[in-house]
Amino acid sequence: MHQLAIALSNKGYHITGSDDEIFEPAAGNLKKAGILPEKTGWYLENITEDIDPVILGMHAKADNPELLKAIDLRLKLYSFPE
Repeated sequence: MHQLAIALSNKGYHITGSDDEIFEPAAGNLKKAGILPEKTGWYLENITEDIDPVILGMHAKADNPELLKAIDLRLKLYSFPE
């Protein structure tokens, strides 16, 4: 997932993200690209009406608060393979 985030950022897209844990080499790669989240965890304030789209990683379980808010806001949702 982090490589997709970096590739999209390199193409000029504004990228944000969250995860419960970020390990190496992902953390170092995201930091070098300038898109490493400041903190880990799930935060409702990360999900706003102006996000387009939301790409779900494997840690986004059905009860994930950010996912539930994205559904509530009717944001476009994609799985990583999509």
